[in-house]
Amino acid sequence: MKYIDINCDLGEGKSLVDCEHDARIMPYISSCNIACGGHAGDESIIKQSLLNAKLNGLKIGAHPGYEDKANFGRVSLDISVEEVVTSIQKQLDFFLRISSKLNISIHHIKFHGALYNDLEKQPQLASKLAELIKYNYLSLKVYGLANGIFEKRCIALGIDFIAEGFMDRTYVSSGHLTPRSEENAVLTEQALSIAQAISLASNQGIKTSDGKVITPQVKTICLHGDNPEAITIAKALHFQLTSAGFLI
Repeated sequence: MKYIDINCDLGEGKSLVDCEHDARIMPYISSCNIACGGHAGDESIIKQSLLNAKLNGLKIGAHPGYEDKANFGRVSLDISVEEVVTSIQKQLDFFLRISSKLNISIHHIKFHGALYNDLEKQPQLASKLAELIKYNYLSLKVYGLANGIFEKRCIALGIDFIAEGFMDRTYVSSGHLTPRSEENAVLTEQALSIAQAISLASNQGIKTSDGKVITPQVKTICLHGDNPEAITIAKALHFQLTSAGFLI
């Protein structure tokens, strides 16, 4: 049997009604990353998201990012590395206090948006956030970009790193994600994104936006929950992967 984890960024809505939408995705995935109040979410949304995820038997992750709800954490902030580390620790501690009160265990950490990308552009930032995890949250695994700088920093510190691929984002030949500022950064056609997911799960090559082929070695694949068609895509992805012999 072949195994693949499907993760989805959730808890990023503005109300408990949005949590209901998220809950409809949960039967078709195996892990989730819940916003920690920085780029999205608040205490009530975190609580409901945690309860829904537990009910669906998901591996649950914390999903911190830049504290910038106006831009959904998708813009790099001009702040020091120390300020980023302080903000992330605040978000993680807030999230873990809520999960602890609910007696819900947390499986992993996955960084969000621009911060996720900046970890690959700023080695010092990658090192400092890896150190934060090692000395404060070592019991948690980390989901992050396959074959990147942050993966190397985490592994060097003994952090359990789970390499991630993206079904609905394009890559450049370096293995990094195509910047969202470029037109071809997102795969909008469902058939193309599902085909890429199956290639990633099978460790087969995928075409990059600059005309090359790369083969990221991944253990988890991200499906973006903020896509208006996320539920439809999740159902189709689940069907196609299980039909191809994968256990999600």
